[in-house]
Amino acid sequence: MEEVPKGKNTPDNSSQGSIQEILHKVIIAHQQALALLQQTETAYGRLVPHQLLNLLEAKSIVDVKLGDQVERKMTIMFTDIRDFTPLSESMTPAENFEFINSYLSQMEPVISRHRGIIDKYIGDAIMALFEHGADDAVSGAIAMLERLSYYNAGRVRAGYTPVNIGIGLNTGMVMIGTVGGINRMDSTVIGDAVNLTARLEEATKTYHAPLIISQNTLYDLPDQGKYDIRFLDRIRVKGKSQPLSIYEVFDNNADELRISKRESLALFERAVAYYHMKDIAKAIPLFKQCIDISTDDFPSLIYLERCYEYQATGQHLGTGELQGELVWKEEQHTGIAEIDEAHRKLMERINILTAQIDRDECGNFADIFTFLSLHNRQLFPAEEEMMREHKYPFAEVHAQEHKRFIQNLDELEKKARNSAEDPRYLAYCTDLLLLDWFASHATKADRHFARFMLGSNRKR
Repeated sequence: MEEVPKGKNTPDNSSQGSIQEILHKVIIAHQQALALLQQTETAYGRLVPHQLLNLLEAKSIVDVKLGDQVERKMTIMFTDIRDFTPLSESMTPAENFEFINSYLSQMEPVISRHRGIIDKYIGDAIMALFEHGADDAVSGAIAMLERLSYYNAGRVRAGYTPVNIGIGLNTGMVMIGTVGGINRMDSTVIGDAVNLTARLEEATKTYHAPLIISQNTLYDLPDQGKYDIRFLDRIRVKGKSQPLSIYEVFDNNADELRISKRESLALFERAVAYYHMKDIAKAIPLFKQCIDISTDDFPSLIYLERCYEYQATGQHLGTGELQGELVWKEEQHTGIAEIDEAHRKLMERINILTAQIDRDECGNFADIFTFLSLHNRQLFPAEEEMMREHKYPFAEVHAQEHKRFIQNLDELEKKARNSAEDPRYLAYCTDLLLLDWFASHATKADRHFARFMLGSNRKR
């Protein structure tokens, strides 16, 4: 057979081997670069949570830009260590870092397991976000306190002092985004809901209550009976005219204290209401009964001291008293006539009920439920229809708030019409619900929707 001569276009085995080696090196280099990129992405994920990137609709950290922002309804958590300053002063800087990291390493996995996003660490404090509802946040906070008990047991065995923490939870609309400059930016959360959460965490110190939630978080829970919760007080946030109700979650109290608080729950909530109605003669014996049931019930002890202070000086501590007549203000307008008119009528009825409570003329207060039932039937479906028509992104959340408000009203109406309970106390509970609803929903959630609707109309 004639031998075919080697031509310029016929590669020999040595050249083929050379190409394969080059391709192999290119593949190895590509794999190494990809691994390094994945490692870098993972490292950045420790600084900027992937859940936060998802909220900002960014696939990677490199996609995040200054000014990126998104609006969401969230439950915000603030928590920090009680009396951290004197504790830290007894340690060296290195010991401080070791302690803080040992503590935070206990809390971080618990928050993550409950679908929380840690927004930032501020020394010993944690700010976290829960996007899937208040239930995750409350159950997560309870689990954190349980984990703290385990952590403290280890500290005691090692000869260290156990630590206590306070946790505040609040639910509301917030803006999540990036702030800063070209060379340095950070993620942050902005909104009234954040400011109130910080106040709740501070309140845990006043009441010696490890976990306090706002009425916004309470009403966002699908099953309030799942937890041990009692009405605690009302607090005023700087810049706001109306206070909001706060609640103690005492699931993590020691067994004996938790059982005794369950036993005295109705007594305690009535006593708090009478204190805020300035009916001290009724409040004092009820608080004393609570303390007889549990000598370690610190909120009862605090309120009893307030009662004595009021008797001695006339100084009424706290903001839980009903604040007199509500006044319609320009910033309460939504710009939608139908909604504004309904809000004005609701405000008028709240003012009438408040006056009845002040005069202790609550025998026929339950008549307000007839008005409220009509108010809800006329306003809520109309709002929800407008939201569907304008494709409001928070329509489902808004409708759920309507549903839970009606459920709470129905429970109060049943008590008012069928119970032998003091009508003034039930009137106070109803007024409290209406005031909180007006402050958090009518003047916030409804105005939020109205701005969206009017803005979308202008774009058409």
